Amino acid sequence: MARLVLKFGGTSVATVERIRNVARHVAREVKAGHQVAVVVSAMSGVTNTLVGYVNDAATSGMAMDGFYDQMEYDAVVASGEQVTSGLLAIVLQAMGLPARSFQGWQIPLITDDAHGAARILDLDGKALIDTMASGTVAVIAGFQGIGPTGRIATLGRGGSDTSAVAVAAAIGADRCDIYTDVDGVYTTDPRIVPKARRLEKIAFEEMLEMASLGAKVLQVRSVELAMVKKVRTFVRSSFDDPETVGVDAHGNPPGTLICDEDEIVETQVVTGIAYSKDEAQISLRRVADKPGVAAAVFGALAEANINVDMIVQNTTADGSTTDITFTVPAVDEGRARSVLEGAQTVIGPTLIESSADVVKVSVIGIGMRSHAGVAAEAFKALAGKGINIRAITTSEIKISVLIDAAYTELAVRTLHSVYGLDKH
Repeated sequence: MARLVLKFGGTSVATVERIRNVARHVAREVKAGHQVAVVVSAMSGVTNTLVGYVNDAATSGMAMDGFYDQMEYDAVVASGEQVTSGLLAIVLQAMGLPARSFQGWQIPLITDDAHGAARILDLDGKALIDTMASGTVAVIAGFQGIGPTGRIATLGRGGSDTSAVAVAAAIGADRCDIYTDVDGVYTTDPRIVPKARRLEKIAFEEMLEMASLGAKVLQVRSVELAMVKKVRTFVRSSFDDPETVGVDAHGNPPGTLICDEDEIVETQVVTGIAYSKDEAQISLRRVADKPGVAAAVFGALAEANINVDMIVQNTTADGSTTDITFTVPAVDEGRARSVLEGAQTVIGPTLIESSADVVKVSVIGIGMRSHAGVAAEAFKALAGKGINIRAITTSEIKISVLIDAAYTELAVRTLHSVYGLDKH
């Protein structure tokens, strides 16, 4: 008998009929003798609707049009998961399975006071463990907890993934199964590369890079938490037939296991190719090349909470001026320009150029630590296709390049092929 946490996203619970399908997955695990907790998201589209209600209410002619109390925002948007958890508990009960819904404050899942993007501080698993030990399925509203003032606090978009991993860690679960609309983690986006293949296993570090660099399968924070707490996590499809899907000889379900590097016996040099279109490139031309300028530029951006990724600096031959190029999230392009224009009294007069017509393509793999020439192979392959690289950043297990957005699909297909990821 194992203790399991199953998490189902918005598309998996989009209708009552799909909730019934989810219940059949839960029933399969209960029938196998496991203790089960389920974490659910809001039904697909509901959170967007609720956010729309908040925005409408905040533009009702008051003096502070467009501004609203983040605590009340959380009170509204957290209701989507509350509805789903109650509905699933009702469906399970109708099937003859004991079930009880839990809101974040009832567990309790304790968060900080950053309403709308709260972080988990503590989670007491005793109530859940007792419920599961009694044979009752604990159905938990994801995405939410309780802040230090006793108010509902939400964890930010995709927060149900983080809720599920936190619950799994708190109750000492044997597995955390993340059910979604895909059947695992692929070597790259199958919509771009039809030969992309599902990975049986991927290391926490690799998944963290994939998630942060554009792969949408899991929320970044959930992977971070799983890595820190060593929570073995499976990504699997909720649309598999609940009655026929099973486990392999090792007790693993179909899908992709996200695990510690030690569990992966044979590692490839490269595990996957990710891409992100949510990038903007900003260039400062003819900046004075003197100490303190870079600190002034990036200090101003940091104070405005704008994350900077790739940085390239080119100094002129005479050493008098330099060009600084870097990337920021596309949504922050306009704000970053405003911050830099306001900082010209410190950094000196400079021409500011920006473009959102760029994409970041990344090569990821823990095998890169022990293999030389991986970067050179990527650069040579891209050059062979006439793809110009605007900027480069690297880590132990990642190489990222910034290219023109028009070459996204060609670059992804080229890199996927050159590292042999097309081969099954």
